[in-house]
Amino acid sequence: MLKVQSLTKKFAGKDALKGISFEVGRGEIYGLLGHNGAGKSTTLGIILSMVAAGSGEVFIDGISVRGNPQKALRKVGSIFEAPAFYDYMSGWDNLKVLVGLSGRFDKTAAMEVVERVDLKDRIHSKVGAYSHGMRQRLALAQALLPEPEILLLDEPTDGLDPEGIKWFRDFILGLREDRGMTVLFNSHLLSEVEQMCDRVAIISAGELVYEGAVLELRDDRPGVKLQAEPHEILERVVANFGGEKMPGDRLVFPEGTGIPGVVRSLVEAGADVSEVTPVRRSLEDVYLEHSSLSKP
Repeated sequence: MLKVQSLTKKFAGKDALKGISFEVGRGEIYGLLGHNGAGKSTTLGIILSMVAAGSGEVFIDGISVRGNPQKALRKVGSIFEAPAFYDYMSGWDNLKVLVGLSGRFDKTAAMEVVERVDLKDRIHSKVGAYSHGMRQRLALAQALLPEPEILLLDEPTDGLDPEGIKWFRDFILGLREDRGMTVLFNSHLLSEVEQMCDRVAIISAGELVYEGAVLELRDDRPGVKLQAEPHEILERVVANFGGEKMPGDRLVFPEGTGIPGVVRSLVEAGADVSEVTPVRRSLEDVYLEHSSLSKP
């Protein structure tokens, strides 16, 4: 559904993107992960034809965004950067104005979308009285009104409380389940990306440093968090078993290593073991591993 090829971009002579490439399949939820300033929003801006790329190309359902942006973007709904509304107008009037700029406003379709994003009771209130979460729901309604095939969302849960984040997550997963919606969103919230996405890409300093399926993040090697004193004995025993310390205090050992054997060796060597907690490789671990590798 979406193909991004070798995107580059410079701002004030400094590289913002360095050859970013990835593809998003139809019906897939794909996450762009990275710290603020990594290049996530610049990538979305280029896809939406709101930022000019230095080089590279974007295709939406096989249509070039650079060659025919109007046709390519007909299939797209988006929330890019902070949603802008007229605070003195109602949510309903905002939708009429903003949707009317690019096409005909269908009252029936609009009310269906308003109900879907759970704004029916407040849609005729002035937007100036909306909470941040309500404004995000109104932005979602605007993005969904063209009946898009793909949603592009820029930090959609930024600033939401835990309840609002869960609502958003359930809503997006429901869109994919009910309508086969394709979704690309960027975020710096690792837990949300891990819970929502089929695949993720990690961008660091303008480079794509990791791409893979969320289900493939698991490391087959035994992972464990060990606390033992004195620390010198812990380090020696871990090294004897071929263990490796990963980000987040996660220790991994060669395949076939029995963790009970490691603990037994620690005790026999005179260590006091206070914690043995099995842990799996998480998206946070992957992010920390690749972010550290990308640093100069």
